[in-house]
Amino acid sequence: MSKIDNHLFSAHEHALEREPCPQCGSELVIRQGKHGPFLGCASYPACDYIRSLTPSGRDIEKVMEGSVCPSCGQPLAIKKGRYGLFVGCTQYPACQHMASLQERDDTQIPCPACGKGHLVSRTSRFGKCFYSCDDYPHCKYVVNDKPVAMPCAKCGWGIMVEKRVRGTLKWCCPQKKCGHQDEQV
Repeated sequence: MSKIDNHLFSAHEHALEREPCPQCGSELVIRQGKHGPFLGCASYPACDYIRSLTPSGRDIEKVMEGSVCPSCGQPLAIKKGRYGLFVGCTQYPACQHMASLQERDDTQIPCPACGKGHLVSRTSRFGKCFYSCDDYPHCKYVVNDKPVAMPCAKCGWGIMVEKRVRGTLKWCCPQKKCGHQDEQV
């Protein structure tokens, strides 16, 4: 029979020590926030010291070799943010350049609400596709289904949207008051 080494199971004194807050001297405790765990002062709200537990630069997934930031000339990287993957400058926060990884589908359909912009496809933070006016924030028109450049026969609204209703593809008026539907020809 082999003996169990008790040193493997003993607690070390340094593991039980708490780090003091650099602002007030109270102990730091691990707290949970919407962006993950962080260290915060135990005497909050009297002391508002916080420190991230994640190392900086963790949001960089891969540096893109041969790519150059149009703003500062440094390399670009694929980064992970709260809304998914995007392309950003490696010199953030000094350089704020960002670009989307997804290609925007510019439908060239004029916005029926303002008439100035065009409807483009965008992706929500939940990954759903929707179409909105590219003149945002001046125009906040949005439709969830794919727009069709055809005016509504009943109310005259500038577009119709494609919807699958009971297995068949239909064109529907996006205006809630109208509700007109046509069979797709």
